[in-house]
Order: sequence, then structure tokens, then C-alpha cells
Amino acid sequence: MLMLKGKKIVMGITGSIAAYKSCLIIRQLIKAGAEVQVVITPAGREFITPITLSALTQKPVITDFFAQRDGTWHSHVALGLWADAMLIAPCTASTLGKMANGIADNMLITTYLSMKAPVFIAPAMDLDMYQHPTTQQNMERLRGFGNHIIEPQSGFLASGLEGKGRMEEPERIVEYLSENLAPLSSPEGDTNVQGAAKASPRGGLEGAPSGLEGAPSGLEGAPSGLEGARILITAGPTYEKIDPVRFIGNYSSGKMGFALAEECARRGAEVTLIAGPVSCQVSPELRELIHRIDVESCEEMYQAAISAFPAHQAAILCAAVADFRPARQAERKIKREKESGDGSLQLQLVPTRDIAAALGRMKQPGQRLVGFALETNDEEANARQKLQKKNLDFIVLNSLNNQGTCFQSDDNQITIISQDGEKCFDKKPKALVAQDIIDELFNIL
Repeated sequence: MLMLKGKKIVMGITGSIAAYKSCLIIRQLIKAGAEVQVVITPAGREFITPITLSALTQKPVITDFFAQRDGTWHSHVALGLWADAMLIAPCTASTLGKMANGIADNMLITTYLSMKAPVFIAPAMDLDMYQHPTTQQNMERLRGFGNHIIEPQSGFLASGLEGKGRMEEPERIVEYLSENLAPLSSPEGDTNVQGAAKASPRGGLEGAPSGLEGAPSGLEGAPSGLEGARILITAGPTYEKIDPVRFIGNYSSGKMGFALAEECARRGAEVTLIAGPVSCQVSPELRELIHRIDVESCEEMYQAAISAFPAHQAAILCAAVADFRPARQAERKIKREKESGDGSLQLQLVPTRDIAAALGRMKQPGQRLVGFALETNDEEANARQKLQKKNLDFIVLNSLNNQGTCFQSDDNQITIISQDGEKCFDKKPKALVAQDIIDELFNIL
């Protein structure tokens, strides 16, 4: 929570029953040393009074453009310049839609549109509203703008139903802000504003130090320079459920992704590791530098990656993400005799989310994006096509035609392809392959 000390935060509150939790969020922010200015919608005032909020923040609550009839008004532009972050919690489906489409009909939306700092959104609504394609599309669009979506949780809802849509708990929301507002270290090791990377209003990293020379390596002969950098890595497979006991997946063990995470951590980077269902474990001495997020499906990995990427200097997409998922997931185990007379089963598959393409669209100046291509034929041509299509800085090609590499193996043999050419490497343990890949990443950071 030390990262929140002295931060100026605009707290947006909308018309949701979860608005009472905003008081708990404000209290924790104030306790952490932050300065909070509340902007509340007219509907929000029906759930919680400005008097309560003002007592907590020691500031007048802003709800309308014009406070009095004397010509004075509240400047949304000034708020956008003042803030170090904007948090909207709770955020209703209506406000999500207005934000996604620029409908500036209240003070909160105009403040959002003027915001120069990172924006964090904690949705809260009933499960059917949350699952509606319009809501999902609006959230995806907001992520594409670089906003941070703090995913709601499943639980008991105000409607009396149970499902996903319950706003994340106040403690976790404040923790999320603290984690994502943490400044990067400067070349001298100072973690103050000088030389630190600040998230841009739509998710980029402005002013990030390049090179960061002089950082301890931890590996003999390896270049230093990742001290204080923040690297996002995906690893392992994804499982796409057919029914409660069956899934579509692949043979990925996660070994390559975990080797990359440990290599970055050894060089001083802070790592966010999004891992599919694997048995791999991070070395105990590196766990404090690696924040692990466990997921199962492509959708879960997509949501985690989209939310995390804006706060990182680079992402390495090493996971073997399923390209297709069943169009329908059975709620109960599918019985052989019930599907057809001959016991056959037909599955309709639909495409999953394209994580690399989504991050490629989000990538800001100064950020770097590394992809992987596992191929069985026309390896180089397919890898180069993916390099261009996904807006990658370079791509790591490996082939199933190289025996004893790739899935489940402790070894790998790669080719690194970029716009400038390609570099071929011999077969070697994945820990050493990770050094080659991070050397290349270091050169372009």
C-alpha cells in the first residue's frame, strides 16, 4: 500500500447497490495516504449520500457540472490533469456503455474522457446483465482503450440470484490499484518519479527507462538491465471444457514459460506469470519476484492478460492457447448412449479469443510484445505471417519436426525471427533457451 501514499485518486461512483462498498474503498485509500476526490452520478446519490462521502474524503463531492447558479462550475478537464488514477467502483452496465461509446451526459463520463491517468473499472451488476453480449463487448472495447477492468466475482447478488457480477471486494480493489500504480525503478535504483515509468491514460508506459544498465544479473555472462522492469509472461496450455469431466487441450507442460519467468526474475524484473493448468512450480528463491495467476480456459487467460498488459513494459506470449472451444458446454457429463444410436458425438467448435492480436492492438510506444509459433509445416512462412499480423516485435519459432523438443521436453530448439532477420540456435535445455530469448528482449527494451 506504500505505492498509494500521496497519490491523487478520482473515485467514480455509479447507481449500484454496491455503492455502499465505496465507503470501504475510500477509507482504505485514505488510510494508505491517498487523496480522494469523489465524482458521483445522479443515480449514485440514490444509493449513498454525498454527506457520507464528503465526511470520509474531507472534500466536497462532485456530482453536477454546475454547483451553484453563480457562474461557477466543476472542471472535468482540471480533474483529468490533477489525478494520478481514476477508479470507478461500482461501475454499472449503463456507465460501461457510456464510457465505451463516449456518451458524455454526466460529470463522471466527462471526467473519464478527460482523464490523463490510468483508469480502473470495477463492474457491478446482475449476472444476466454481466453476461449480455453488449456488456461483454463494451468491456472488451474499454480494455482495448487501455483501461483496467477489475473482474467481478461470483456470489450472492442483490436480485437473490447467484452468479458472476458481484463487485470485487474493497480490499482486493485497493490492492489492485497499489500493484498497478507501482513505479518502475530508475537506473540509479530510485523508485521515485525521476526515471520511473508512468502508465499513460490509455495504458502505455511513458518515460520508461531504456536499458536500465548496471542492474545485477544473477547469471554469469548474462547481460544485466532488467532491474525494476515489469514483464508479463503466459505459460502452459488452456483447457476448453466440453462437459464437467472432458476438455479440449494440448500437451504443453509450461516448462518454457516458467523458464522465461525465472530468467527474467533472476535479472531483477518483476514478473507477472499467467499460467494455464500445469504442474510446474516457481523456484522458492524467486517467488517474491513472480506474481503467479492461475487460469484454465483461453477466456480466463485473455481477461488476465488484457487487464495486466498496460502496466508492463513487455509481454512474452509463450502459452499454447487453444484456438477453438466447444460452442456449447454441457452442464452434466455427456453419456454415450444418449448422443446417438451408434455412440458417436458431434462437437461444434468456435474460435477462442486471440490474445496476441488483442495485445498487439493495445501495444503502446515503448512496450514490447514477443510471440511464439509452434509449427508442423511451412514453419518460417507461418511464423513471419504471425509476426506481422499480431504486431509482434519478434517471434520465437519452434517445430515439432525437431525431435526431443517442444511439448513435455526439457529441451528446445528455436529460431528468433524479427523484422531485421533471424537467428538460429542449437538444441539446448529450456533454461538456456530462456537466456537466449531474454537476451533478445533486453536488446530491444
